[in-house]
Amino acid sequence: MSEAIKRGQIRWNSSDGWRFSFVEDGIRFTVVVGDTETPSPVVVTGWTEVESWPAALSSPRWTENDVHTIQLRSDLSAHRDEQIPSLIRPRTVDRPFEVGNHRITTEAGAGCVECNDCGRRFRSKAELCGRRCREPADLTSM
Repeated sequence: MSEAIKRGQIRWNSSDGWRFSFVEDGIRFTVVVGDTETPSPVVVTGWTEVESWPAALSSPRWTENDVHTIQLRSDLSAHRDEQIPSLIRPRTVDRPFEVGNHRITTEAGAGCVECNDCGRRFRSKAELCGRRCREPADLTSM
């Protein structure tokens, strides 16, 4: 976050604060900062996006799994209320990341993400955020 604030291009967004954005090794880092009038500005949110697949994949900083994870997160957020199996299908994400209290992964060819904890499958961010994660043992007590 500090690198994005120090080195990023700054833009004002009236809805959520100042946006700082920069690209390194094929990945765009964006951080939104509010309350910039104080000695300790408040980071509101931040995210990453794949700016250049070739640059990201050739960088020693990112693994192929990292780049797929960043792209999958971006696709889920950009199409929050839509089912996006065609955008999930090309991704291979074997290290779980959290969305809506679900720790998800996916395999190339699968049109959904799967929660490693409850085993449910999802095709949109709205579905992920709309259902609580329960351990498989919890499902039998329903």
